[in-house]
Amino acid sequence: MSNVQMRVKATAEGTKVEAKAKKHTIIIDEPKQQGGTDEGANPLETLLAALAGCENAVANMVAKEMDFDLQAIEFEIRGELDPRGMMGTEGVRRHFQTVTVNAQIKTSESEDRIQELKDKTDDRCPVFQTLYNADVDMITNWTKA
Repeated sequence: MSNVQMRVKATAEGTKVEAKAKKHTIIIDEPKQQGGTDEGANPLETLLAALAGCENAVANMVAKEMDFDLQAIEFEIRGELDPRGMMGTEGVRRHFQTVTVNAQIKTSESEDRIQELKDKTDDRCPVFQTLYNADVDMITNWTKA
């Protein structure tokens, strides 16, 4: 199987970015108190949303392979970072220190099967693995809804 390439074209005006991915438009911006127009989620929130989207897509693929009754997933994802890194303070990480994923799984499956789905999903999700390999402390909790 050959590699797949992803492509986004983006234009920026001030802190607002309008990104086009295929026929879809994504608005990324900063809140007004940080000089933005607040027309979209900020870049870090967008990254966390991408994690939810990726985990969901991979979970649905894996669930089919496992013959797992996956009816729905509700994610709450929190990221924690020290803003001093972005501001240029030496020795402070510039990326998330911790990301916590709490997922409520609507299913008839057992807790053991939910954990198996979680483990396989985390292992195969490119966004999760990108964060994990950047040494972000990934805390994941998947429970039955």
